[in-house]
Amino acid sequence: MADLRIEIADAVATITLDRPDALNALTVPLKEELLDAFGAVAKDDAIRAVVLTGAGRAFCAGQDLRERLQPDAAPLETEIRLRYNPLVRAMRELPKPIVGAINGIAAGAGASLAFACDIRLAAEGASFLLAFGRVGLIPDSGATWLLPRLIGGAKAAELAMTNEALGAVDAERHGLVARVVPGDALLAEAHALAARLAAGAPRALALTKQALASGAEASFEDQLETEALLQGAAGATADHAEGIAAFLERRPPRFTGE
Repeated sequence: MADLRIEIADAVATITLDRPDALNALTVPLKEELLDAFGAVAKDDAIRAVVLTGAGRAFCAGQDLRERLQPDAAPLETEIRLRYNPLVRAMRELPKPIVGAINGIAAGAGASLAFACDIRLAAEGASFLLAFGRVGLIPDSGATWLLPRLIGGAKAAELAMTNEALGAVDAERHGLVARVVPGDALLAEAHALAARLAAGAPRALALTKQALASGAEASFEDQLETEALLQGAAGATADHAEGIAAFLERRPPRFTGE
């Protein structure tokens, strides 16, 4: 893959946007490669967690605007439906946790990709910028749904309408990132977190991700029923039995995903 790197080690897939000279701006080929990568990860049972990051000094600067000037560029509505929406949908529906290692600026649709991760760690110099308004557009790729649920409606509206950047420290304060770490420690911290997730019960993690997504929309009563149903599914797994056995035997569990 020309603009994307995928490395797999210890049940963790590290997906790196690799257009550093263009701040990892998104082109049609890169979006297609990224969607294919998440599809491959979903099918590979040996992969239990994902780290998503960018090469160089940016996480992702969003859409490559030079590409939009090409005479054969698809209309924006078509591009969103054809490539952006399937991409963020694939991330949200991936039955494996995604750790976003936000190493630098995450702007426009690049910020949307960061929001679609399950857990975000940010380098001290990272920032988030909904830059759409600077070119006369609205936030897309799930940003208007995800961001208010992550940081609240008032702050989300401010960021979306003023196009001001949110630095890493303030992002942590507003709950957008789990923690801020020194830039040179970011990938190590992200991989350590992903490895910890990969050691968990895969089915339980997938069901937890499903439950959290459901809870964003469901009523309290409906969510209680969803939890009961999903807990029933988790309780029927071999990993649940292994977890109980490990607890009683005072040893670490060995989860297999069964």
